Amino acid sequence: MAKYIFVTGGVTSSLGKGIIAASLAKLLQARGIRVTIQKFDPYINVDPGTLNPYEHGECFVTEDGAETDLDLGHYERYLNIFTSQANNVTTGRIYQTVINKEREGAYLGKTVQVVPHITDEIKRRMLLIGQRNEYDVIITELGGTVGDIESLPFIEAVRQLQWELPEEDVVVIHLTLIPYLKAAKELKTKPTQHSVRMLSQEGVTPDVIVCRTEEPLSPEIRKKIALFCNVKVEAVIEAADASTIYEVPVTMMKEKLDLICLKKLNITNYPDAELTKWKEFLDKLRHPKSKVTIGLIGKYIELQDAYKSILESFVHAGAMNECKVQILNVHSESITPDNVGEKLGNLDGLLVAPGFGHRGIEGKITAVKYARENKLPFFGICLGMQMAVIEFARNILGLSKAHSTEMQADTPTPVIDLMEHQKKITVKGGTMRLGAYPCAIENDTLAKTIYGKSLISERHRHRYEFNNEYLSQFEEAGMIASGKNPESGLVEIIELPNHPFFIGVQYHPELKSSVENPQPIFVHFIKAAKEFASKRVSRNAVLEREMI
Repeated sequence: MAKYIFVTGGVTSSLGKGIIAASLAKLLQARGIRVTIQKFDPYINVDPGTLNPYEHGECFVTEDGAETDLDLGHYERYLNIFTSQANNVTTGRIYQTVINKEREGAYLGKTVQVVPHITDEIKRRMLLIGQRNEYDVIITELGGTVGDIESLPFIEAVRQLQWELPEEDVVVIHLTLIPYLKAAKELKTKPTQHSVRMLSQEGVTPDVIVCRTEEPLSPEIRKKIALFCNVKVEAVIEAADASTIYEVPVTMMKEKLDLICLKKLNITNYPDAELTKWKEFLDKLRHPKSKVTIGLIGKYIELQDAYKSILESFVHAGAMNECKVQILNVHSESITPDNVGEKLGNLDGLLVAPGFGHRGIEGKITAVKYARENKLPFFGICLGMQMAVIEFARNILGLSKAHSTEMQADTPTPVIDLMEHQKKITVKGGTMRLGAYPCAIENDTLAKTIYGKSLISERHRHRYEFNNEYLSQFEEAGMIASGKNPESGLVEIIELPNHPFFIGVQYHPELKSSVENPQPIFVHFIKAAKEFASKRVSRNAVLEREMI
């Protein structure tokens, strides 16, 4: 039987339950314990697939094609293991299952209620992964904040599991905020006391309290929290603000969060934590030997979580290259042919981000043209690749009206078109081309240099594709399809051989980057940006000497 750790949150949202859960999981994994994490979200959407990035950040896609919460990206990046459909459950999915069962007559005429029917379905999902005998510990993060109306069924399910399962099989961690009042120059514990009291009123007693704080917790503060929240002093954990989320596992190890949980779970036979690779990564991250500036061209730049996996992939690739990657966010709507040189002239590399819809499209196309003509290292993901195709068609092939049917349904030159099997789909949720698909890579290409193998597997999330009716025209003009799906022939990778680094991919490579296995395209992209920056420094030095 697997054992279960539940992570709840109080006082305010966005405290970092996902980071704490992932950090604890990493520490347990480092001690040889088989562990995975699941996220239960209280919103009524069946999944985040139809949510605007401004609403909920990026939509993370798993190997099996599930559109999930972005916290699953943290889980995979920390643990270097894949999650699945079962690792993310929403209120919408719970209610959908229960209502479908009611329609099928599964409840034998009973009145369907929140308790027991909804809570029973929540408990079934919470225990589902643990029944596979693949893991020793299942960590479950509960979205939202204690006190939210929509969170109540999840809290009730945890209460029932605390009562039903053996005491040594369940740990509840409550993450709260200890605010620092500058005027009074002191930390205040009252919000945490109220949060724990509210959780206790729902019948759930926390075993560990993790305190987000800007200032260190004194022994007196820890004792006060322990006294009024009914936990041991050693179970009051300080989670101070960190310069990077990747420091949190090391911080939690110093606070002995993993040892406290192991003791409560009655797990006694485990080795010392093996974090050598993790600490080597941190050392490279803290002490870079060079610096590059990468322009991220997107239309959701106001919310960093909209491109979370891309930003973290740059962190991984930067550490791999011992290079600090500085991201310059550029809103695609602000780019015009008149100002593109001013906005992008100081960059060492350009990434055109994925997205949907027509807003900001012309700005992205203008940015691609600048990168192509100025030999600036370019990387396009999904829509970014499609913009590179459109730009090439317009400015090199002479197809001035080239476009995607996503933005212009009646374009006479649809170089990007709706995938054939998508044309009859009307229901939007969960119906894109989702999950991992194979890609065969051509020899003697940049893609082959990057991956070092002929067959790869990457994750997708799209409806539109490169229109193969135009492929011969593109390749004759110099843009080659260096990667294709071996079954459908769908173009997965395009590149320009006469450019130092110009590549676009239809898939989302950022979804498979982790601390231990940085994504190869990001690693090579940063390497190309370093070379570009170095050459620019050399050119500037020559110009300065000539002026003297």
